[in-house]
Amino acid sequence: MSISERAGRLALALLFSAAAAPALADPGPELGEPVTAAEIAKWNISIAPDGATLPPGQGDARRGRAVYQDRCVACHAADGEGGEGTAGPLAGGIGSLASDKPLKTVGSYWPHATTIFDYVRRAMPYDRPMSLGNDDVYALTAYILALNGIIGDTTTLDATTLPKITMPNRAGFVLHWPEPD
Repeated sequence: MSISERAGRLALALLFSAAAAPALADPGPELGEPVTAAEIAKWNISIAPDGATLPPGQGDARRGRAVYQDRCVACHAADGEGGEGTAGPLAGGIGSLASDKPLKTVGSYWPHATTIFDYVRRAMPYDRPMSLGNDDVYALTAYILALNGIIGDTTTLDATTLPKITMPNRAGFVLHWPEPD
């Protein structure tokens, strides 16, 4: 390689380096504000299947029935049976998944009772998600489980008792929680 070719390549390398330097030093658009750990904690509300992140609180199906009638019946109908124009049934169908007419409900399909709490707390009621307190969510979870005959009306659910409930279709899923490192 001649000296002029080397000089040309060096000049080209210096040119690219000079052009890239401002881009590497650019701090970005500087939009938004830094988020604090406390702010993140408000939104970090996921509940694991093992219930390790369940919040304080408690409730039973008797209280859950009252909350359901006030906040849920418009979409899920009386006693969670669903119907035309509703959000669908919450109860029934246990043992129907292998039949010609499977009915996927919370009781027949969902593998973990903690998922009920997680979903209700973050997404229900449909018109006001995240508006229910923990006691109401525990009570609604108990009511839905009682509708499915999984627990009794007087069983109190809390962070200790809820994860211990074995759902009818627990064995119908392959468990990948927690993911291996």
